[in-house]
Amino acid sequence: MKKLTVLNQVVSSKPLSLSVLVCSVLSSTVFAHDIVPATAQSSSIIFKNATVHTVIDGVKHNTNLLIQDGVIKAIGPEISAPEAQTFDASNKHIYPGLIALDTSMGLVEVEMMRPSNDSYDIGLSNPQLEAITAFNPDSEIIPTVRVNGITHAQVVPQGERLAGQSALVSMDSWTIEDALVPSTMGFHLYWPKQGALPQDVKKREKQLKQHREDLKKMATIFEEGYRYSLASKAKKLSKQDIRWQSMLPLYRGDAQLFVHANRQKQIEEAVSLAKQYGFKLVIVGGYDAWRLGELLNEIEAKVIYTKTLSLPMRKDEPLEMSFKIPALLKQANIPFALGFTSDWNSRNLPLAAGQTVAYGLSKEDALQSITLDAAKILGAKSMGALAPGYAANLVISGGDILDPMMTKIEKVYIDGREVDLNNRQQQLYQKYLKR
Repeated sequence: MKKLTVLNQVVSSKPLSLSVLVCSVLSSTVFAHDIVPATAQSSSIIFKNATVHTVIDGVKHNTNLLIQDGVIKAIGPEISAPEAQTFDASNKHIYPGLIALDTSMGLVEVEMMRPSNDSYDIGLSNPQLEAITAFNPDSEIIPTVRVNGITHAQVVPQGERLAGQSALVSMDSWTIEDALVPSTMGFHLYWPKQGALPQDVKKREKQLKQHREDLKKMATIFEEGYRYSLASKAKKLSKQDIRWQSMLPLYRGDAQLFVHANRQKQIEEAVSLAKQYGFKLVIVGGYDAWRLGELLNEIEAKVIYTKTLSLPMRKDEPLEMSFKIPALLKQANIPFALGFTSDWNSRNLPLAAGQTVAYGLSKEDALQSITLDAAKILGAKSMGALAPGYAANLVISGGDILDPMMTKIEKVYIDGREVDLNNRQQQLYQKYLKR
Protein backbone atom coordinates (compact mmCIF):
# COMPACT_ATOMS: atom_id res chain seq x y z
CA MET A 1 0.00 0.00 0.00
CA LYS A 2 2.97 2.26 -0.56
CA LYS A 3 1.21 4.34 -3.19
CA LEU A 4 -1.25 5.47 -0.53
CA THR A 5 1.50 7.66 0.86
CA VAL A 6 1.63 9.53 -2.43
CA LEU A 7 -2.12 9.87 -2.61
CA ASN A 8 -2.85 10.86 0.95
CA GLN A 9 0.20 12.52 2.47
CA VAL A 10 0.98 15.98 1.16
CA VAL A 11 4.25 15.99 3.05
CA SER A 12 5.77 13.20 0.94
CA SER A 13 7.99 14.49 -1.86
CA LYS A 14 10.96 12.11 -1.62
CA PRO A 15 12.26 10.18 -4.66
CA LEU A 16 11.07 6.97 -2.99
CA SER A 17 7.47 8.10 -3.29
CA LEU A 18 7.85 8.67 -7.03
CA SER A 19 9.33 5.22 -7.55
CA VAL A 20 6.55 3.73 -5.47
CA LEU A 21 3.90 5.46 -7.56
CA VAL A 22 5.50 4.24 -10.79
CA CYS A 23 5.69 0.66 -9.49
CA SER A 24 2.06 0.79 -8.36
CA VAL A 25 0.86 2.07 -11.71
CA LEU A 26 2.85 -0.65 -13.49
CA SER A 27 1.45 -3.35 -11.19
CA SER A 28 -2.12 -2.25 -11.81
CA THR A 29 -1.68 -2.35 -15.60
CA VAL A 30 0.36 -5.54 -15.97
CA PHE A 31 -1.84 -7.68 -13.70
CA ALA A 32 -5.36 -7.31 -15.05
CA HIS A 33 -7.95 -9.94 -15.90
CA ASP A 34 -9.89 -9.69 -19.15
CA ILE A 35 -13.31 -10.68 -17.80
CA VAL A 36 -15.94 -8.02 -18.47
CA PRO A 37 -17.99 -6.98 -15.40
CA ALA A 38 -21.68 -7.83 -15.59
CA THR A 39 -24.21 -5.24 -16.68
CA ALA A 40 -26.96 -3.99 -14.37
CA GLN A 41 -29.99 -6.24 -13.99
CA SER A 42 -32.47 -5.26 -16.70
CA SER A 43 -35.28 -7.75 -16.14
CA SER A 44 -36.76 -9.62 -13.20
CA ILE A 45 -35.63 -13.19 -12.54
CA ILE A 46 -37.51 -15.87 -10.66
CA PHE A 47 -35.73 -18.97 -9.39
CA LYS A 48 -38.19 -21.83 -8.98
CA ASN A 49 -38.29 -24.92 -6.76
CA ALA A 50 -34.99 -24.19 -5.00
CA THR A 51 -33.69 -24.94 -1.53
CA VAL A 52 -33.23 -21.40 -0.21
CA HIS A 53 -30.86 -20.87 2.71
CA THR A 54 -32.20 -17.57 4.02
CA VAL A 55 -29.85 -17.41 7.06
CA ILE A 56 -32.39 -15.30 8.99
CA ASP A 57 -35.52 -17.44 8.45
CA GLY A 58 -34.28 -20.97 8.18
CA VAL A 59 -34.04 -23.18 5.10
CA LYS A 60 -36.99 -23.18 2.73
CA HIS A 61 -37.41 -26.20 0.46
CA ASN A 62 -39.06 -26.23 -2.97
CA THR A 63 -39.61 -22.52 -2.90
CA ASN A 64 -39.27 -19.61 -5.32
CA LEU A 65 -37.15 -16.48 -5.14
CA LEU A 66 -37.76 -13.30 -7.14
CA ILE A 67 -35.14 -10.61 -7.75
CA GLN A 68 -35.74 -7.27 -9.44
CA ASP A 69 -33.51 -4.20 -9.90
CA GLY A 70 -30.73 -5.86 -7.92
CA VAL A 71 -32.90 -6.52 -4.87
CA ILE A 72 -34.75 -9.58 -3.54
CA LYS A 73 -38.47 -8.89 -3.95
CA ALA A 74 -40.11 -12.04 -2.62
CA ILE A 75 -39.49 -15.57 -1.37
CA GLY A 76 -42.18 -18.24 -1.20
CA PRO A 77 -43.83 -21.23 -2.91
CA GLU A 78 -46.62 -19.25 -4.58
CA ILE A 79 -44.66 -16.41 -6.19
CA SER A 80 -45.57 -15.65 -9.78
CA ALA A 81 -44.06 -13.04 -12.07
CA PRO A 82 -45.24 -13.45 -15.69
CA GLU A 83 -42.82 -10.81 -17.01
CA ALA A 84 -39.79 -12.34 -15.29
CA GLN A 85 -37.16 -14.66 -16.70
CA THR A 86 -37.53 -18.11 -15.19
CA PHE A 87 -34.72 -20.28 -13.94
CA ASP A 88 -35.51 -23.83 -12.88
CA ALA A 89 -33.57 -24.34 -9.65
CA SER A 90 -34.92 -27.79 -8.83
CA ASN A 91 -32.38 -29.73 -6.77
CA LYS A 92 -30.31 -26.55 -6.46
CA HIS A 93 -29.32 -24.59 -3.36
CA ILE A 94 -29.42 -20.80 -3.18
CA TYR A 95 -27.15 -19.11 -0.61
CA PRO A 96 -26.37 -15.49 0.19
CA GLY A 97 -23.08 -14.30 -1.29
CA LEU A 98 -20.17 -15.00 1.06
CA ILE A 99 -18.23 -12.10 2.61
CA ALA A 100 -14.48 -12.58 3.05
CA LEU A 101 -13.07 -10.65 6.01
CA ASP A 102 -9.50 -9.50 6.68
CA THR A 103 -8.22 -9.93 3.13
CA SER A 104 -5.63 -8.14 0.99
CA MET A 105 -7.79 -8.72 -2.08
CA GLY A 106 -6.82 -6.42 -4.92
CA LEU A 107 -3.82 -5.11 -2.96
CA VAL A 108 -1.50 -8.04 -3.63
CA GLU A 109 -0.98 -9.77 -6.96
CA VAL A 110 2.26 -11.70 -6.49
CA GLU A 111 3.44 -11.63 -2.88
CA MET A 112 7.15 -11.98 -3.70
CA MET A 113 7.08 -9.19 -6.29
CA ARG A 114 7.45 -5.95 -4.38
CA PRO A 115 5.92 -3.70 -7.09
CA SER A 116 2.71 -5.76 -7.04
CA ASN A 117 2.27 -5.65 -3.26
CA ASP A 118 0.44 -2.51 -2.12
CA SER A 119 -0.83 -3.88 1.18
CA TYR A 120 1.31 -1.92 3.63
CA ASP A 121 3.31 1.24 4.26
CA ILE A 122 6.19 2.15 6.54
CA GLY A 123 5.72 3.91 9.89
CA LEU A 124 3.80 3.23 13.09
CA SER A 125 0.99 5.74 12.60
CA ASN A 126 -0.83 5.85 9.26
CA PRO A 127 -4.54 6.24 10.13
CA GLN A 128 -5.10 8.44 7.06
CA LEU A 129 -4.24 5.68 4.58
CA GLU A 130 -7.24 4.14 2.85
CA ALA A 131 -6.94 0.63 1.41
CA ILE A 132 -9.54 1.40 -1.25
CA THR A 133 -7.19 3.85 -2.99
CA ALA A 134 -4.79 0.98 -3.74
CA PHE A 135 -7.47 -1.58 -4.63
CA ASN A 136 -7.14 -3.06 -8.12
CA PRO A 137 -10.59 -4.17 -9.37
CA ASP A 138 -8.90 -5.89 -12.33
CA SER A 139 -6.77 -8.19 -10.18
CA GLU A 140 -6.37 -11.68 -11.66
CA ILE A 141 -6.99 -13.08 -8.17
CA ILE A 142 -10.55 -11.76 -7.86
CA PRO A 143 -12.19 -14.09 -10.43
CA THR A 144 -10.41 -17.11 -8.91
CA VAL A 145 -11.90 -16.31 -5.51
CA ARG A 146 -15.48 -15.40 -6.42
CA VAL A 147 -15.89 -18.75 -8.19
CA ASN A 148 -16.11 -20.20 -4.66
CA GLY A 149 -19.16 -18.07 -3.87
CA ILE A 150 -17.40 -15.04 -2.37
CA THR A 151 -19.19 -11.92 -3.65
CA HIS A 152 -17.65 -9.30 -1.33
CA ALA A 153 -14.41 -8.80 0.58
CA GLN A 154 -13.08 -6.57 3.31
CA VAL A 155 -9.85 -5.06 1.99
CA VAL A 156 -7.51 -4.48 4.94
CA PRO A 157 -4.25 -2.52 5.15
CA GLN A 158 -1.27 -4.12 6.86
CA GLY A 159 1.42 -2.52 8.96
CA GLU A 160 3.32 -2.47 12.24
CA ARG A 161 0.80 -0.57 14.39
CA LEU A 162 -1.93 1.78 13.15
CA ALA A 163 -2.00 0.78 9.49
CA GLY A 164 -4.97 2.65 8.03
CA GLN A 165 -8.59 2.16 7.02
CA SER A 166 -10.28 -0.88 5.48
CA ALA A 167 -13.06 -1.00 2.92
CA LEU A 168 -15.80 -3.39 1.82
CA VAL A 169 -15.70 -4.09 -1.91
CA SER A 170 -17.74 -5.93 -4.51
CA MET A 171 -15.96 -8.69 -6.38
CA ASP A 172 -17.23 -7.53 -9.77
CA SER A 173 -16.64 -3.93 -10.81
CA TRP A 174 -15.09 -1.64 -13.40
CA THR A 175 -13.57 0.91 -11.04
CA ILE A 176 -12.80 1.59 -7.40
CA GLU A 177 -15.96 3.69 -7.17
CA ASP A 178 -18.05 0.80 -8.53
CA ALA A 179 -16.44 -1.64 -6.12
CA LEU A 180 -16.89 0.32 -2.89
CA VAL A 181 -19.82 -0.81 -0.71
CA PRO A 182 -21.05 1.47 2.12
CA SER A 183 -19.96 0.21 5.53
CA THR A 184 -18.84 1.54 8.91
CA MET A 185 -15.41 3.17 8.82
CA GLY A 186 -12.76 0.89 10.30
CA PHE A 187 -9.21 1.59 11.51
CA HIS A 188 -6.75 -1.29 11.82
CA LEU A 189 -4.29 -1.60 14.68
CA TYR A 190 -1.72 -4.42 14.87
CA TRP A 191 -1.07 -5.04 18.55
CA PRO A 192 2.58 -5.54 19.62
CA LYS A 193 3.63 -9.16 20.03
CA GLN A 194 5.74 -10.14 23.00
CA GLY A 195 6.70 -13.67 22.02
CA ALA A 196 8.06 -16.44 24.22
CA LEU A 197 10.35 -15.12 26.95
CA PRO A 198 13.91 -16.55 26.96
CA GLN A 199 15.40 -18.22 30.02
CA ASP A 200 18.38 -15.87 30.12
CA VAL A 201 17.61 -13.09 32.63
CA LYS A 202 19.24 -10.29 30.65
CA LYS A 203 17.64 -11.30 27.36
CA ARG A 204 14.33 -11.70 29.13
CA GLU A 205 14.49 -8.21 30.63
CA LYS A 206 15.55 -6.74 27.30
CA GLN A 207 12.56 -8.29 25.56
CA LEU A 208 10.15 -7.11 28.27
CA LYS A 209 11.61 -3.62 28.07
CA GLN A 210 11.16 -3.55 24.30
CA HIS A 211 7.52 -4.63 24.68
CA ARG A 212 6.85 -1.89 27.22
CA GLU A 213 8.38 0.65 24.84
CA ASP A 214 6.20 -0.62 21.99
CA LEU A 215 3.09 -0.23 24.14
CA LYS A 216 4.18 3.25 25.20
CA LYS A 217 4.68 4.37 21.60
CA MET A 218 1.28 3.04 20.68
CA ALA A 219 -0.36 4.76 23.65
CA THR A 220 1.25 8.03 22.55
CA ILE A 221 -0.38 7.73 19.12
CA PHE A 222 -3.87 7.51 20.59
CA GLU A 223 -3.19 10.17 23.22
CA GLU A 224 -2.13 12.63 20.52
CA GLY A 225 -5.18 11.73 18.48
CA TYR A 226 -7.41 12.25 21.51
CA ARG A 227 -5.94 15.69 22.26
CA TYR A 228 -6.44 16.66 18.64
CA SER A 229 -10.09 15.54 18.81
CA LEU A 230 -10.65 17.67 21.92
CA ALA A 231 -9.08 20.69 20.24
CA SER A 232 -11.20 20.09 17.14
CA LYS A 233 -14.35 19.82 19.20
CA ALA A 234 -13.49 23.08 20.98
CA LYS A 235 -12.61 24.68 17.61
CA LYS A 236 -9.12 25.55 18.85
CA LEU A 237 -6.98 23.86 16.21
CA SER A 238 -4.00 25.94 15.18
CA LYS A 239 -3.41 23.76 12.10
CA GLN A 240 -4.80 20.56 10.63
CA ASP A 241 -2.91 17.28 10.79
CA ILE A 242 -4.13 14.77 8.22
CA ARG A 243 -3.42 11.80 10.52
CA TRP A 244 -5.44 12.98 13.50
CA GLN A 245 -8.10 14.59 11.32
CA SER A 246 -8.82 11.19 9.80
CA MET A 247 -9.26 9.68 13.29
CA LEU A 248 -11.98 12.09 14.45
CA PRO A 249 -14.80 9.62 13.56
CA LEU A 250 -13.13 7.03 15.79
CA TYR A 251 -13.19 9.33 18.83
CA ARG A 252 -16.77 10.40 18.02
CA GLY A 253 -17.94 6.78 17.99
CA ASP A 254 -18.72 6.78 14.27
CA ALA A 255 -15.98 4.29 13.39
CA GLN A 256 -14.64 0.97 14.68
CA LEU A 257 -11.17 -0.01 15.82
CA PHE A 258 -10.10 -3.40 14.44
CA VAL A 259 -7.33 -4.71 16.70
CA HIS A 260 -5.33 -7.60 15.29
CA ALA A 261 -4.49 -9.73 18.32
CA ASN A 262 -4.60 -13.40 19.33
CA ARG A 263 -3.12 -13.81 22.81
CA GLN A 264 -5.18 -13.27 25.94
CA LYS A 265 -2.89 -10.54 27.27
CA GLN A 266 -3.02 -8.67 23.96
CA ILE A 267 -6.82 -8.77 23.93
CA GLU A 268 -7.03 -7.61 27.55
CA GLU A 269 -4.75 -4.67 26.73
CA ALA A 270 -6.86 -3.86 23.65
CA VAL A 271 -10.03 -3.83 25.76
CA SER A 272 -8.33 -1.46 28.20
CA LEU A 273 -7.52 0.92 25.33
CA ALA A 274 -11.08 0.72 24.03
CA LYS A 275 -12.49 1.49 27.46
CA GLN A 276 -10.15 4.45 27.91
CA TYR A 277 -11.40 6.23 24.78
CA GLY A 278 -14.82 4.65 24.32
CA PHE A 279 -13.87 2.92 21.05
CA LYS A 280 -16.07 0.39 19.31
CA LEU A 281 -13.80 -2.66 19.31
CA VAL A 282 -13.43 -5.59 16.91
CA ILE A 283 -10.77 -8.19 17.65
CA VAL A 284 -9.23 -9.74 14.52
CA GLY A 285 -7.53 -13.08 14.94
CA GLY A 286 -9.06 -13.73 18.33
CA TYR A 287 -7.52 -17.10 19.15
CA ASP A 288 -7.90 -16.55 22.91
CA ALA A 289 -11.03 -14.38 22.71
CA TRP A 290 -13.33 -17.17 23.90
CA ARG A 291 -11.53 -17.10 27.27
CA LEU A 292 -12.60 -13.46 27.79
CA GLY A 293 -16.33 -13.59 27.14
CA GLU A 294 -17.36 -11.48 30.11
CA LEU A 295 -14.73 -8.82 29.42
CA LEU A 296 -15.56 -8.53 25.71
CA ASN A 297 -19.31 -8.56 26.23
CA GLU A 298 -18.96 -5.76 28.79
CA ILE A 299 -17.97 -3.34 26.01
CA GLU A 300 -19.99 -5.12 23.27
CA ALA A 301 -16.83 -6.07 21.39
CA LYS A 302 -16.96 -8.37 18.37
CA VAL A 303 -14.50 -10.91 17.01
CA ILE A 304 -13.33 -11.85 13.52
CA TYR A 305 -11.80 -15.28 14.05
CA THR A 306 -9.17 -16.06 11.40
CA LYS A 307 -7.35 -19.15 12.74
CA THR A 308 -9.72 -21.96 11.78
CA LEU A 309 -7.27 -23.78 9.51
CA SER A 310 -4.19 -22.96 11.59
CA LEU A 311 -2.20 -25.16 13.96
CA PRO A 312 -2.74 -24.67 17.71
CA MET A 313 -0.80 -21.77 19.19
CA ARG A 314 0.38 -23.76 22.21
CA LYS A 315 2.16 -27.12 22.36
CA ASP A 316 -0.09 -28.49 25.08
CA GLU A 317 -3.34 -27.79 23.22
CA PRO A 318 -5.23 -30.50 21.30
CA LEU A 319 -4.57 -30.63 17.56
CA GLU A 320 -8.16 -29.70 16.78
CA MET A 321 -8.18 -26.63 19.05
CA SER A 322 -8.32 -24.11 16.18
CA PHE A 323 -11.41 -25.86 14.79
CA LYS A 324 -13.21 -25.74 18.16
CA ILE A 325 -12.82 -22.05 18.92
CA PRO A 326 -15.83 -20.81 16.88
CA ALA A 327 -18.08 -23.09 18.93
CA LEU A 328 -16.45 -21.80 22.12
CA LEU A 329 -17.07 -18.19 20.99
CA LYS A 330 -20.70 -19.11 20.42
CA GLN A 331 -20.94 -20.62 23.91
CA ALA A 332 -19.46 -17.43 25.37
CA ASN A 333 -22.13 -15.35 23.55
CA ILE A 334 -19.46 -13.30 21.79
CA PRO A 335 -20.65 -11.89 18.44
CA PHE A 336 -18.23 -13.24 15.85
CA ALA A 337 -17.66 -13.92 12.19
CA LEU A 338 -15.12 -16.09 10.41
CA GLY A 339 -12.37 -14.55 8.32
CA PHE A 340 -9.44 -15.86 6.33
CA THR A 341 -6.37 -13.62 6.40
CA SER A 342 -5.06 -13.81 2.85
CA ASP A 343 -5.52 -12.70 -0.74
CA TRP A 344 -5.91 -15.64 -3.15
CA ASN A 345 -6.16 -18.17 -0.31
CA SER A 346 -9.33 -16.51 1.01
CA ARG A 347 -11.12 -18.80 -1.43
CA ASN A 348 -10.90 -21.37 1.40
CA LEU A 349 -13.35 -19.39 3.54
CA PRO A 350 -16.30 -21.81 2.99
CA LEU A 351 -13.99 -24.75 3.73
CA ALA A 352 -12.94 -23.12 7.00
CA ALA A 353 -16.58 -22.55 7.94
CA GLY A 354 -17.45 -26.15 7.10
CA GLN A 355 -14.60 -27.41 9.27
CA THR A 356 -16.13 -25.73 12.33
CA VAL A 357 -19.32 -27.77 11.88
CA ALA A 358 -17.40 -30.97 12.63
CA TYR A 359 -16.23 -29.45 15.91
CA GLY A 360 -19.34 -28.11 17.61
CA LEU A 361 -20.75 -25.23 15.55
CA SER A 362 -24.10 -25.83 13.85
CA LYS A 363 -24.24 -25.67 10.06
CA GLU A 364 -26.64 -22.71 10.28
CA ASP A 365 -24.27 -20.77 12.55
CA ALA A 366 -21.30 -21.61 10.34
CA LEU A 367 -23.07 -20.24 7.26
CA GLN A 368 -24.22 -17.18 9.18
CA SER A 369 -20.65 -16.50 10.33
CA ILE A 370 -19.50 -15.90 6.73
CA THR A 371 -22.61 -14.06 5.55
CA LEU A 372 -24.93 -12.11 7.86
CA ASP A 373 -22.59 -11.93 10.87
CA ALA A 374 -19.78 -10.66 8.65
CA ALA A 375 -22.07 -7.97 7.22
CA LYS A 376 -23.17 -6.91 10.71
CA ILE A 377 -19.61 -6.54 11.97
CA LEU A 378 -18.79 -4.30 9.01
CA GLY A 379 -21.97 -2.28 9.39
CA ALA A 380 -23.13 -3.21 5.88
CA LYS A 381 -26.91 -3.03 5.61
CA SER A 382 -29.23 -5.34 3.67
CA MET A 383 -26.47 -7.87 2.99
CA GLY A 384 -25.62 -11.38 4.07
CA ALA A 385 -29.10 -12.93 4.01
CA LEU A 386 -31.92 -13.84 1.63
CA ALA A 387 -35.02 -11.82 2.46
CA PRO A 388 -37.20 -9.19 0.75
CA GLY A 389 -35.35 -5.87 0.61
CA TYR A 390 -31.88 -7.43 0.80
CA ALA A 391 -29.37 -7.05 -2.02
CA ALA A 392 -29.61 -9.83 -4.60
CA ASN A 393 -26.20 -11.34 -3.85
CA LEU A 394 -26.83 -15.00 -4.61
CA VAL A 395 -24.84 -18.18 -5.01
CA ILE A 396 -26.54 -21.08 -6.81
CA SER A 397 -24.98 -24.43 -6.06
CA GLY A 398 -25.61 -28.05 -6.82
CA GLY A 399 -24.61 -29.03 -3.29
CA ASP A 400 -23.59 -27.88 0.18
CA ILE A 401 -21.53 -24.69 -0.10
CA LEU A 402 -19.60 -25.63 3.07
CA ASP A 403 -18.44 -28.93 1.56
CA PRO A 404 -15.80 -28.41 -1.17
CA MET A 405 -16.43 -31.92 -2.51
CA MET A 406 -20.15 -31.26 -3.00
CA THR A 407 -20.44 -27.53 -3.70
CA LYS A 408 -20.58 -27.33 -7.53
CA ILE A 409 -21.26 -23.60 -7.75
CA GLU A 410 -23.08 -22.88 -11.01
CA LYS A 411 -24.06 -19.21 -10.87
CA VAL A 412 -23.15 -16.13 -8.83
CA TYR A 413 -25.16 -12.90 -8.76
CA ILE A 414 -23.98 -9.60 -7.33
CA ASP A 415 -26.73 -6.99 -6.96
CA GLY A 416 -28.81 -9.04 -9.38
CA ARG A 417 -26.06 -9.13 -12.05
CA GLU A 418 -24.93 -12.57 -13.17
CA VAL A 419 -21.15 -12.68 -12.82
CA ASP A 420 -18.91 -14.44 -15.33
CA LEU A 421 -17.28 -17.33 -13.43
CA ASN A 422 -14.45 -17.74 -15.91
CA ASN A 423 -10.95 -17.08 -14.55
CA ARG A 424 -7.26 -17.42 -15.31
CA GLN A 425 -6.98 -20.86 -13.75
CA GLN A 426 -9.85 -22.26 -15.79
CA GLN A 427 -8.43 -20.71 -18.94
CA LEU A 428 -5.07 -22.40 -18.32
CA TYR A 429 -6.83 -25.69 -17.54
CA GLN A 430 -8.67 -25.59 -20.86
CA LYS A 431 -5.48 -24.59 -22.65
CA TYR A 432 -3.45 -27.56 -21.42
CA LEU A 433 -6.26 -30.01 -22.08
CA LYS A 434 -5.49 -29.36 -25.74
CA ARG A 435 -1.80 -30.14 -25.41
